[in-house]
Amino acid sequence: MTPLSRRAFATAAAGALLAGCGGGHRTGGGADGRPRSTEPAGRSSAKPARALRRSVPVRLEIPAIAVDTPVMRLGLAPDHTVEVPPLTADDRAGWYRHSPTPGQRGPSVILGHVTVGDHGDGVFRHLARLRRGERIVAHLENGTAAEFAVGSVRTVAKADFPTEEVYGDVDRAELRLITCGGPRVGDEYRDNVIVFATLRAAIA
Repeated sequence: MTPLSRRAFATAAAGALLAGCGGGHRTGGGADGRPRSTEPAGRSSAKPARALRRSVPVRLEIPAIAVDTPVMRLGLAPDHTVEVPPLTADDRAGWYRHSPTPGQRGPSVILGHVTVGDHGDGVFRHLARLRRGERIVAHLENGTAAEFAVGSVRTVAKADFPTEEVYGDVDRAELRLITCGGPRVGDEYRDNVIVFATLRAAIA
């Protein structure tokens, strides 16, 4: 990432990221309403595959939670925070275009809503249910696909967003999926759900 995009992402992660997730049910919190980790933080035990060439993601599949969504491109909002997908009935995930593409070396970042206002459930409504080892497939513009294995799923307070863990440099191809979670506070959720995954295979 460029220095500008790293600062912008940090700003968004600290408070504004996915602020538009308000509405719907509560997800991701423990019995006492506090943030919890559904898996220990860390990487998948699967042997990582060799990184792929740059190609923009166009579709995302997560079979375990019945996600099959087009992927739009997201940039920076006028306030230099990361854009989020629009709150529409045809909810889609969005790839942050200042991050690596899925399968490239580094952390590729894809955002999605847990709820979309009056439209109901969002595309990432069940993200917190993912478990270690489950598959995520990013279909790329060049006709290939990058298959990832979930390493961990964490629910964290937005105020404590782990900025470096999410977008900091890594030495292999990884994926981050981010949505809202935890208790709803007004029109927003208090927490973020973050999936950490590692490239497992390239699909021609």
